[in-house]
Amino acid sequence: MEWLTSLFTPGSPAQGSAAQSMWLLGLVIATGLALGSVKVFGISLGVAGVLFAGIAAGHFGLRLSPEVLEFAREFGLILFVYTIGIQVGPGFFASLRRQGLKLNALAASVVLLGVLTALIIHFVAGVDLPAALGLLTGATTNTPSLAAAQQAMRDKAISDALYPLAGLGYALAYPFGVLGVILAMLLLRRLFRVDVAEEGKVFLQAQGTQKPTLGAMNLEVRNPNCDGLSLKRLPIPADSGVVISRVLHQGVMRVATPETSLAVGDTVLAVGPREQLDAARIVLGTESEVDLEDLPGPITAQKVIVTNKQALGKQISALDFGRRHGAAITRVIRADIELPVGPEVELQFGDRLVVVGEPHSIEAARAELGDSANALNHPMLVPVFVGIALGVVLGTMPIQIPFAPAPVKLGLAGGPLLVAIVLSRIGRIGPLIWYMPSSANFVLREVGISLFLACVGLRSGSGFVATLTEGDGLRWILLAAAITAIPVLIVGVVARLVFKLNYLSVCGLLAGSMTDPPALAFASSASGSEGPSVAYATVYPLTMFLRVLSAQFLVLYLL
Repeated sequence: MEWLTSLFTPGSPAQGSAAQSMWLLGLVIATGLALGSVKVFGISLGVAGVLFAGIAAGHFGLRLSPEVLEFAREFGLILFVYTIGIQVGPGFFASLRRQGLKLNALAASVVLLGVLTALIIHFVAGVDLPAALGLLTGATTNTPSLAAAQQAMRDKAISDALYPLAGLGYALAYPFGVLGVILAMLLLRRLFRVDVAEEGKVFLQAQGTQKPTLGAMNLEVRNPNCDGLSLKRLPIPADSGVVISRVLHQGVMRVATPETSLAVGDTVLAVGPREQLDAARIVLGTESEVDLEDLPGPITAQKVIVTNKQALGKQISALDFGRRHGAAITRVIRADIELPVGPEVELQFGDRLVVVGEPHSIEAARAELGDSANALNHPMLVPVFVGIALGVVLGTMPIQIPFAPAPVKLGLAGGPLLVAIVLSRIGRIGPLIWYMPSSANFVLREVGISLFLACVGLRSGSGFVATLTEGDGLRWILLAAAITAIPVLIVGVVARLVFKLNYLSVCGLLAGSMTDPPALAFASSASGSEGPSVAYATVYPLTMFLRVLSAQFLVLYLL
């Protein structure tokens, strides 16, 4: 059994081998994920449990070789931030519009206040900068910013005695970083005497006015001015999103095309935003009691998936399915959201189109659009590694910023994150498509963050207990609590009092500005609404970018 015990024994010949490295990483990650799944008062550490499992293993002398540890840590980090960028990229720029500007400004204020608090802790409380950065990143539950700070410190050739302090500070600060945001939400709720159910109703009403839902309406043509007009000549704006898919003329059903002529007495099926359907009813005549979808006949509606590269980027009007195939596209389903068919809608990989027509027409549309479920579920690895390579190049490129003491590098956290955001927004360059199934994205993201946290814990474990019990551990925890609580409470009060934000949006704003998924889960569960998730997704991309960049700026300016 010596071969087995050697895997556990510090200093044995097996230490640092490939087998021991894989065994140790597997043990730490599996134990940490199991620990993170344990709930206390409805709250769990989640993947952060891997960090504490790594600290425990490091405390008992288990080690990875420096080369393996550095590679596993950096590779895990790249996987994590790249998949985060792919996930949030399509909505990043849209989040800066309308109320998103207000939410992102408030989230940026949380970031700035946290940095200022960390600076006060460094200069006034006398905490070493690496430790202060670790407290900042842990108190804001932001692992990529820890990685960015650590990489910047390596570039600055910081001493081996100071470097581990960042990981120790992160580990000590992280637990209250998770709990502190939840406590702030509860305090704001009591302070403003919030009725969560009422706030949920107000949120739904606001969403209803901002995001029109699609519907269908059967209309009877009674307006004599429409008699003999083709559908393309009807006074219904092209950008209204209203599409007429079927026409019942003298008892005969047919698929509507732009050249289809209407006659008084015809019944049509219109699909689009509900308020625009009311406008179409005024143009055509009146709502009909006949439901064309219930009438027997060969015309059906089916969903077709866009997987053919040749169709990507095309506008629906350019497909001209009505003239070419005798079929009509009535709506686009993208990321489980139904979009009205308008001139600005361009096809993306994975879109689901509702196609109306006879079986042979739908088959022709299916052949042209691809409709391959295997292609949709199969991750495209070439774009993934091309994106990672470009991200590494960008991350190692020195960027001169005015007033900066030295060129700034986005690093292995910021470079892949920024490249993934841009590429996922573009969607396609030539034969390369930056689409990743949500299941594949989740797996790669969890593997990446698990590898990274395991390595951080293993490196920090040797000094963790001593720092907590003999050093400044308890003091650091109190200082980290200030980094968490001060920014979220100040911004939470301002968001509610000054900007009159919905309480659910405030909760999502605070969770997103602290990149705190457990706090988001708590807010969503407590409210039973998607309100916190909408605000969280709006501020998360910008917050992630600012936290990664600010951590490096602090190192460059102060070291």
